[in-house]
Amino acid sequence: MSHKKQLFDNTTILESISDGVFSVDHNWKITSFNRATEEITGVKRTDALGSYCSEVFRSSLCGEHCALRETLKTGKPIIDKGCHFINSGGKKIPVSLSTAVLKDDLGNVIGGAETFRDISEIEALKQQLSKQVKSGPLTSQSPSMASVQAVLEAVSETSATLLIMGETGTGKEVTAKTVHQLSNRSKQPFIAVNCATLPENLLESTLFGHVKGAFTGAYENKLGYFARANGGTLFLDEIGDISGALQVRLLRVLQEREFEPVGSNKPQKTDVRIITATNKNLSQLVSQDKFREDLYYRLNVITINLPTLAQRFEDIPFLVDHFIRRFNKLHKRTIKGITAEALLKLQSYTWPGNIRELENSIERACILSKNSEIQLSSFPFICNENTALDTPKIEVKESLGSNRDELEKQVIIDALKNNKSKIATAKALGIHKTTLFRKMKKYNIAF
Repeated sequence: MSHKKQLFDNTTILESISDGVFSVDHNWKITSFNRATEEITGVKRTDALGSYCSEVFRSSLCGEHCALRETLKTGKPIIDKGCHFINSGGKKIPVSLSTAVLKDDLGNVIGGAETFRDISEIEALKQQLSKQVKSGPLTSQSPSMASVQAVLEAVSETSATLLIMGETGTGKEVTAKTVHQLSNRSKQPFIAVNCATLPENLLESTLFGHVKGAFTGAYENKLGYFARANGGTLFLDEIGDISGALQVRLLRVLQEREFEPVGSNKPQKTDVRIITATNKNLSQLVSQDKFREDLYYRLNVITINLPTLAQRFEDIPFLVDHFIRRFNKLHKRTIKGITAEALLKLQSYTWPGNIRELENSIERACILSKNSEIQLSSFPFICNENTALDTPKIEVKESLGSNRDELEKQVIIDALKNNKSKIATAKALGIHKTTLFRKMKKYNIAF
């Protein structure tokens, strides 16, 4: 291939990409300036070429903190560094930039190149999330959580028994704590116990306490959680795993508001609000005679169904920021945030382990990250997924309340025509298939 042909191909590629790309020589004068750079900066290429880059970009990194200067000094590229510059209209544009050394055919350094991406939508999303209404530790921006929030506010003012249902990792204990903190019991104890982790005899003693001599090893009286949580809230997670005998004892507490410690026949009164949770279908267990019907109706006074994390993807930026702050403090790290590319990919991932999986993933990324920002490479399970490389901008636009519905509709129609199937279209757009189905219904797209 001739040098002229190679130059033509490179120019064509640079003009076709959506990221801004420019290069400078040793005198910091701009030698190339692609179409996307013109659009983002508002500066014409004819005006930019030959000008000093600091005059064109007016970046927050100009001067001694210049990323391109650091790359030319060390020979090492910089990847996804956050900053901002002022465009021709005086508007502050947040960007994520990367730098590299520019060499000729003989390997001689002739300048530097920089690529950058406008992340205004990401920053706007973060600002919107920072203004969201909070309900204790449970915060959400997602429409799928609106009904949950409404029930929480209403039920928190009462002492009604509450059943929380949802997949593992969806935040059932956090929801229970929120109800407790919003109630008039907030200054009293909140005690949580996972019923699936304790054997029956130990769980019984843990809940109801025991008297001295009740069984081998019971050398003294011991208060159970029903006594210790008096006036407060007792959260019983995985309630679908308790035995039939314990179901009978729990039913009595709910009916009579009293219990007997193991080894005692003297009833004790309790003023405890009971919140239960399960990832199982209790009504199905009832039909299979594995759960008492009368207890089920006692527990099912008010039910909250928590959506999966994939159904509330709008909350992922807030949750990521929350977890980064927590793990920075816990592990004495100084992670400043996460790259736009990584954040958008997190929003399109299915998250089978829900919030718990996200939390564990962010903790691992915070510990192992060698950069000030968490990179997409910190999530190999996402990198290895057979998904499109394009960032799912459709989701970001929707979460920002954009009015570009017609454009989004046309993008989906074109993608359906090109990919011939809904599953292939979802992959091409970088979104989950259920998101595509929802949008097709929203725009009345037949296929």
